Amino acid sequence: MNGGRDDRRSGEDGFTLIETIAALALMGLVLSALANITAQWLPNWNRGLGRIQRGESIAIALQRITADLAAAEYVPVNRDTRKPLFEGSELSVTFVRTAMGPNVGLGLDVVHLGETTDRPEFVTVRSRERFAPLPIGSSLSERLHLGDPVVLLRAPYRLSFAYAGPDRIWKTRWQDADRLPAMIRLTVRDQVSERVLSVSTVATVHVQVPSDCTKPDGNCGDNDKAGEKPGDKSSAAESTAAGPAGQGGQR
Repeated sequence: MNGGRDDRRSGEDGFTLIETIAALALMGLVLSALANITAQWLPNWNRGLGRIQRGESIAIALQRITADLAAAEYVPVNRDTRKPLFEGSELSVTFVRTAMGPNVGLGLDVVHLGETTDRPEFVTVRSRERFAPLPIGSSLSERLHLGDPVVLLRAPYRLSFAYAGPDRIWKTRWQDADRLPAMIRLTVRDQVSERVLSVSTVATVHVQVPSDCTKPDGNCGDNDKAGEKPGDKSSAAESTAAGPAGQGGQR
């Protein structure tokens, strides 16, 4: 009797071949469905993650550029002129700021922000050089030897600059001016779609006139440059006019 019970139990244990094949078929359907969903979802995820990373890198680059421009100093090229060292164009800007960085020490740096070619594409690079007064009669391009390049933006994004004074009139160039611009607009454009990115911003320059300029509007003329007070010429003219009159009265 025990042998018959064991035979019935052994016939009921395990899976049949048909059940195993059906289970494998169901597992294959589930895996193929998951593969299709992943194939559709993963590229979108990668594109979204890439956009976020590019947006963060652009925001960090603009933050650094804005901090650089805001710290621009009114520093003449040499003692022969009082115009600041500042050359701004649509695609680059050169200015002087307080030295910043590890193991740099105290002093001033000439900073250049602009495009250069990196293999087949354009990149926006920050480079610097220690500031030293230029010899009289020499040009900035001849004496400037920039180093320490740092890539800030890569293609397809391009950075352009615009400059405005207190009148808030934007210009594409700011060169050979008596003062620094009050604001510098940073525009980031997608070179492929020509779309202006929303992260574009405006940097406010903290120092625009020399420290010895005492006029409220910052328009220090030749009198201030020569160390004269605005009333000196009028006083001199009055004394000159009074001289002949006094001599006539003595006669």
